[in-house]
Amino acid sequence: MTSRRRDPRYRYGPWRGGPDPLAAPYDVRKALDAVGDRVLNGENVREALRDLLRRGLPDENGRRTGLDDLRARAERRRRETSRRGRLDGAVTRARAQLDQALAAEKEELSLRDGDDARFAEAQLDALPRSTAAAVQELSEYRWASEEAGQIYRQILDGLRTDVIDQQFNGLRNALQGLGPDADPQQRAAAMAAMNEMLDDLNGLLDKHTRGEDTQEDFEQFMAKHGQMFPDEPQNVQELIDSLARQAAAAERLMNALSPQQREELQGLMQQALGDAGLQDKMGQLTDSLRALRPGEGWGEGRGEGRRMRGQGEMGYGEAAGALQELADLDDLIDQLGQDHPGATLDDIDVETVERSLGAGAAADVQALQELERELERQGWLTRADGALTLSPKALRRLGQTALRQVFAHLGSGRRGEHDLRDAGAAGDATGASRRWEFGDEQPLDVVRSLTNAVHRSTSRGSSGISLQAEDFEVVETERRAGAAVALCVDLSYSMISEGRWGPMKETALALAHLVATRFPQDALQIVGFGRYAAKLTVEQLAGIEPDYVQGTNLQHALSIAGRHLRRHPDAEPVVLVVTDGEPTAHLEDGVAHFDYPPTQTTINLTVAEVDALTRYGAAINMFMLGENPGLRRFVDAIARRNGGRVFSPGLDNLGEYVVSDYLKARKGRR
Repeated sequence: MTSRRRDPRYRYGPWRGGPDPLAAPYDVRKALDAVGDRVLNGENVREALRDLLRRGLPDENGRRTGLDDLRARAERRRRETSRRGRLDGAVTRARAQLDQALAAEKEELSLRDGDDARFAEAQLDALPRSTAAAVQELSEYRWASEEAGQIYRQILDGLRTDVIDQQFNGLRNALQGLGPDADPQQRAAAMAAMNEMLDDLNGLLDKHTRGEDTQEDFEQFMAKHGQMFPDEPQNVQELIDSLARQAAAAERLMNALSPQQREELQGLMQQALGDAGLQDKMGQLTDSLRALRPGEGWGEGRGEGRRMRGQGEMGYGEAAGALQELADLDDLIDQLGQDHPGATLDDIDVETVERSLGAGAAADVQALQELERELERQGWLTRADGALTLSPKALRRLGQTALRQVFAHLGSGRRGEHDLRDAGAAGDATGASRRWEFGDEQPLDVVRSLTNAVHRSTSRGSSGISLQAEDFEVVETERRAGAAVALCVDLSYSMISEGRWGPMKETALALAHLVATRFPQDALQIVGFGRYAAKLTVEQLAGIEPDYVQGTNLQHALSIAGRHLRRHPDAEPVVLVVTDGEPTAHLEDGVAHFDYPPTQTTINLTVAEVDALTRYGAAINMFMLGENPGLRRFVDAIARRNGGRVFSPGLDNLGEYVVSDYLKARKGRR
């Protein structure tokens, strides 16, 4: 009996096992909205993006990690590192070991009789005060105490091991025979291996300096000595980077010590390395690394000793590592600050972040870098001549969001219903209908559509009724002329100082999006006015920044609005003015004149523009922000003279008032 194998079946659906593993760490659209809010409130795009990256966006768990948080963590880590201990621990430890060895030796000598013991005591009493000099003078001394001799040997053996381990980043584990407890044969074998590796390494770097090395040379070197490099570099560049960083850290330690401490440590190191035949080879290696990586901060470290405030003593490798960590953290704090001109997140060294703050912090930086790149890659931000701007795609989204908020208020019933689906070029119904065609936006004639379906079904003898595309009819409407709309927005100093800048921009974007998407036959012109007035595109308005110059030149703005209306003589003229102050500037011979309180000349010239628009048949509807008595008197007088209306909206419903008034005004007849 053969078994029949059933075909596997798969079902796909939403991920239900927790957070989506493929989801981006940040919502790009949410990030864009955050940037857009700040741009609308007067910041330029770069400042808005920088603020977003500094604060970070909360993820689905409410966790927010931005550059400011990472920088604070780096500063805390720096304070902790500076409290680890004193940098002169290697010299202090050597002094303590020497004193311990001398004490043990003198105790042994005191138990012996004879001139040799007394001579040895006198020799020990006459040792120089310098630790390095004393250690050097005792190099030929024959120790009476075995314990004292062993402690003495640990001074140089331990320092030698620390120096090699620090330079080669963990080499101690590969050369156990270098330790002070190793027997002579082990130590000799380890020293031979170390000398051979240094010869081969210096040879490889010499070839690299001359440009003669190959990847094969590197691979042969690693095949022979790879066990001595636990960080496993993949090429000669990575090898040089690692070695140069460690060598520069050692030099930084030397520079950080006081002159006396530096002299003592250099003397001890010369003995520790010289006895093993390593001093010249290590010096050659350092010279090569300094030439190959001059930017590693070789001359730095002076004064760093005063910044280490801990009480404990750090050994040679620990002290060099602490100073290297301080240098890394200083660079990282500067990178995370993003304060230098032209700074981008790509300036942040992710490897340094991971080394100093951990893998989680590195992932946070990479997520922020990806967010910055995605905003440009997906077309939300554009970069021209190094400056970031919102793309037309981003402006459409901001306008759509602003308009959606406006219609959410209008739909609440406080000021009437305005359904976007009913907006369009059609006018009042004529009473007639016609067959529906693909692309029609007119409302369906439900009665006639159902009647068509009944007739069709009956003629075919069908017992049921079903609607088909051929049954639909739409209501015919009158053709309505488009509107010529001039939206004049106040850009004067008081608008930004009183917090009205953002609502003004948001209102203009909402109206522009409504016209572009629902009333494309309308001609919208945005006119911004401060001391001067100018026509603005949506892109220019979104990116415009306050110039903090006083002056409200409504006369110039109305003049530009009038020219726009006259270019569309068959359209319904609509003039909307958003302002928070009475006119304080006017234009004469192309030059703006500002006075406060406003002069009679300013008032007269502004009223002359109002009269010209009134004769043309355009009503000027004023949206007054704030309760300025002078503005109230002026707009009331303009309303009586022109026949327009005056509104006093709050900042939270300015867009609702302007859009609602536009929808009403465009239905009028001249």
